[in-house]
Amino acid sequence: MKKLLLLSFLIFCSSVFAQTYKVIGIKDGDTVSLLMDGKEQTVRLAHIDCPEKKQAYGTKAKEMVSDLCFGKMVSLQGDGKLDRNGRMIAELILPNGVNINITLVKNGLAWHFKKYSKDASYAQLAIEARSKKKGLWKEKNPIAPWIWRKMSKEEKASNSYAF
Repeated sequence: MKKLLLLSFLIFCSSVFAQTYKVIGIKDGDTVSLLMDGKEQTVRLAHIDCPEKKQAYGTKAKEMVSDLCFGKMVSLQGDGKLDRNGRMIAELILPNGVNINITLVKNGLAWHFKKYSKDASYAQLAIEARSKKKGLWKEKNPIAPWIWRKMSKEEKASNSYAF
């Protein structure tokens, strides 16, 4: 029975990840909505964490994702896992092969989310973006989004500015 369930899950995942889907919404830099089988599906971009909307570079990250893929067809690359909010976790790939997740890190608009990703290529891309002072790495002391989310309103107010 376990083998049958595993096989069914693998077949489902391979069919989901072999198709293309229309991007119908950009929630923020690392979360998009796709139209899948006539229904909206939220996808959390794997391996990365973008600045929050009210955080420096949060708007720029969202704008880049929107410019790259809103209204376009994308394919997904991942293992079919869901996050604690029920969002599918995957990399977004444009028809021309551009990986949205990688593009964000290369441009300094996303952090490598080491807590949930052991992918060394993302770690290296983040190091390169930091050394070139791209995007958020232009800042003297950029605050990681996972730290930002835990900060008090007062702390955020003293660190919030738009770019």
